[in-house]
Amino acid sequence: MKIVIVGAGKVGTALTRQLSGEHRVTVVDHNAPLIDNIINVYDVMAVCGNGASYQVQLEAEVDKADLLIATTTNDEINILACLVAKKLGVQHTIARIRNPEYEEQLRFMRSELGLSMSINPEKAAAREIARILRFPAAMKLESFSKGRLELVEYRLPEDSALDGMRLSDLYRSTHIRVLICAVSRKEETVIPSGDFTLRAGDKIYLTSSPAQLAQFFRHLGVFRSKASSVMIVGASKMCYYLASELLNMGMSVKIIDQNEQRCVQMSEQLPKALVIVGDGTDSELLQEEGIGQTDAFVAVTGVDEANILMSMSAARQSQGRCKVIAKINRRSLVDLVSNEDSIDSIISARTVTSELIVQYVRAMESASGAKIKTLHRLVDGAVEALEFNVPASSALVGTPLKDLRVKSGILIAGIVRQSGRIVIPSGADALEAGDDVIVVTMDTGLQDIENILE
Repeated sequence: MKIVIVGAGKVGTALTRQLSGEHRVTVVDHNAPLIDNIINVYDVMAVCGNGASYQVQLEAEVDKADLLIATTTNDEINILACLVAKKLGVQHTIARIRNPEYEEQLRFMRSELGLSMSINPEKAAAREIARILRFPAAMKLESFSKGRLELVEYRLPEDSALDGMRLSDLYRSTHIRVLICAVSRKEETVIPSGDFTLRAGDKIYLTSSPAQLAQFFRHLGVFRSKASSVMIVGASKMCYYLASELLNMGMSVKIIDQNEQRCVQMSEQLPKALVIVGDGTDSELLQEEGIGQTDAFVAVTGVDEANILMSMSAARQSQGRCKVIAKINRRSLVDLVSNEDSIDSIISARTVTSELIVQYVRAMESASGAKIKTLHRLVDGAVEALEFNVPASSALVGTPLKDLRVKSGILIAGIVRQSGRIVIPSGADALEAGDDVIVVTMDTGLQDIENILE
């Protein structure tokens, strides 16, 4: 597939890295040093110029592209670039749009603009944080089959009851139906079999129903109820989207920012939130504002280093009782603190945006985008969890899973029957027509449920 990416910034570069291996990618940007860097690092074509220009798009052969993705920092250029591409005959266009005013207009202008998808990075990241705060025991949470089955990311602490346990003994030990479908250990990622032994420090990915997952974490003694009070530092756009969602969920929200003007604006926009002018890096202020009695702390300022320091301070003052989430965009800093126990979850607007776009691209690869219902990428894209619907004509229907010759590195991680019943699969279970099936795989090119067989 031929893809044109307009904008070689953080999101554009992340997309280039993820898509250039399997697709013919052309990158357009007016910044010559960025273009030179892209060409030197990735096997892609590149054009230096204004991505919204008709002539520049012709030079980039946009008229031959299957998809154009506009990710510049300018909303207007992104919208115009998609509009020009549509006039050149591109069927699919995606724009990164951050201005809330434009987002509201796009609801009734989408067909005229020809946009296939628009993404607001801050809003998308805020939604991910809100999902985590509904289930604070998890580092990350993804949903399948309209929330009936969930996949959570969790790191085993040093004193975990699962340290040294074989996966085949997990159900006998807990009597809870969960499936560990992927494990990341240092630089290695595996789709484990029953003889795999867990170790402290492992990052594990579990699937089950929300109720069973809650019961499992209660059994481990690490369950945290849904956060009811949240402290957010940084009165940013992301803060606005997050606080709005949390207030709608019935949580109490306290916002702290040094900028008095931003605080006044935020208090006007969110009258139900308590907004405080102050320095979130001041440990005394956090103590005075009740960090010890707060369920969750979220640092979303525009400075990654400040978010890290505030999060570590909040975790120390709350003595681990508070769920701590930090927004960190720089990849080098994410790698640096990913093993830092005091920060429970790390969110990057860039990563969330690129993952959503990659999901759309993978759906395009599938026949008419209809075969892959949901896709989530795990372990920095090394593993994918995909949701398929099983047609009545499938060769998989009716055969016990133990008798299917499934390819190496592929695991059927969950089944949702048409009735809504959740099945954590064993060898004796069989797929039925109409099932939603979650497949976890290290084959990042899987497009059809039939392709899981040898």
